[in-house]
Amino acid sequence: MSARPQLGITAEANSAALFLTFNQSNADGAVAQVLNVLRRIPQLEAEYRSNYPDAEFHVVAAIGSGYWERIHPRTRPAELAPFPALENGDNVAPFTPVDLLFHIRSERKDLNFQFATELTVNLGDAVELVEEVEGFRYLDSRDLTGFVDGTENPEGDHRLDVAVVGDEDAEFYGGSYIHIQRYVHNMTHWNRLQVKAQEDIIGRTKADNVEYAGADKALTAHTKRTSLKDDNGNSIEILRHSMPYGDMKECGLLFASYCRNNSNFRLMLESMIHGEGGHTDHLLKYTRAVTGAAFFAPSVEGLAKLGS
Repeated sequence: MSARPQLGITAEANSAALFLTFNQSNADGAVAQVLNVLRRIPQLEAEYRSNYPDAEFHVVAAIGSGYWERIHPRTRPAELAPFPALENGDNVAPFTPVDLLFHIRSERKDLNFQFATELTVNLGDAVELVEEVEGFRYLDSRDLTGFVDGTENPEGDHRLDVAVVGDEDAEFYGGSYIHIQRYVHNMTHWNRLQVKAQEDIIGRTKADNVEYAGADKALTAHTKRTSLKDDNGNSIEILRHSMPYGDMKECGLLFASYCRNNSNFRLMLESMIHGEGGHTDHLLKYTRAVTGAAFFAPSVEGLAKLGS
């Protein structure tokens, strides 16, 4: 197949990011204006990468599950579905649908801001901003809980295998299913715990990032609940592009999952929320998801064909 994934889908992590979500407005010509911007995203990205070659600039454009038909009514990615809202007592994963996601990232916060400004101007009154979340690398790629994040991410060419649609859906080859959630951490509650208690909740050591042996993990450990196998014993994987965010009032994690299918993320989320035999993810006692949305990021060629 000749379709190319958007570069930002599998690129290595950056130090700064902006996650922008929008809803289409009721302005005249809004759909046409949105389509025009979406089709131009790879060109705009290429210009930034050429003008700022050391910035490792990337932007991924993705279309919400409920908005797809307005943008491209003729066909639909095979597994594109609404975000799987879940609730089990105090453990919640809400569904907060939005129409568009632009995941902008680079080594320069100023370039991310500049691109976001130009993007918003180009979209004009065709959209309304829902949320803008600024992500940043914290220390040596740690979550604000103090633990290294993304240690299970696929490496090298395997990132393509995990994150990018293949021949199983030929028309949407090169695309990626994206799920995002914004988590708010209760840092006061978390920081009251002794380090060993925190490590038991995660299933890893904190300082040197060594994963517990399987036999030493509680069934409620975060790494236990998210390290899943399929019926053939193969790892169920996603590519995480999550980043911490926050200020002195509120902080947490913008969780971002990229995958070639819709099901791997859902299985992990169900394992966290509902658990195994009632053993849910105890990390959820210290962080709470307040948003949840599902998107599809077409290939470069797929963006150019939107609406046709």
